[in-house]
Amino acid sequence: MSSEPYPIPTQETQIELIVVNSRFIATAMLADTVVSARESLARIRAAMPDANHHVYAYRVGYGNSVIEGMSDDGEPTGTAGPPALAVLRGADIGDTLVVVTRYFGGTKLGTGGLVRAYSDATRQVLEALPRQLKIPRQQIGIEFAYSFYERMKLLIAEYDGTIDDETFGQDASLIITLPQANVEAFSARITDMTAGRVEIIHF
Repeated sequence: MSSEPYPIPTQETQIELIVVNSRFIATAMLADTVVSARESLARIRAAMPDANHHVYAYRVGYGNSVIEGMSDDGEPTGTAGPPALAVLRGADIGDTLVVVTRYFGGTKLGTGGLVRAYSDATRQVLEALPRQLKIPRQQIGIEFAYSFYERMKLLIAEYDGTIDDETFGQDASLIITLPQANVEAFSARITDMTAGRVEIIHF
């Protein structure tokens, strides 16, 4: 996964397109795992069981580390899933599933017409989709002498971290979540502050 912040969908969005009597209903939403993409696809299929096709394309991740999937779902090979995925690839967004549901209107569109319709439906729903930046975060564990506890809490806040769990035994140990981009600098600061008397566990 990318360690840089990247755009992701903030809410499920749907648009409808009529092309020569066929209805194309495009739904776009967050899919940050392949499992969640498949679950969302199953939910849309169940919501519109009488549709002729549920074409989909998804990209989980962003940048160089992306898992992609797509399906023509019964449309002629290459006329539906690949055009939808091509539009999604060009949209500068990660962790996204687009499902284009088609109700056939009685008139065949031909391969060129299908490519255009699925591309247009995908493009329109992505243009309407609200997005926000996802900041990749990482969990680490730290163990240190009690005397550093207050300073450690200040340092965690300074690096935009949150404390997920605290255990007090012979030493204090914390499980914290930090923006991935801050982990290295934070680790260097606490090693410096404690003169190396701290154990850092990367999960």
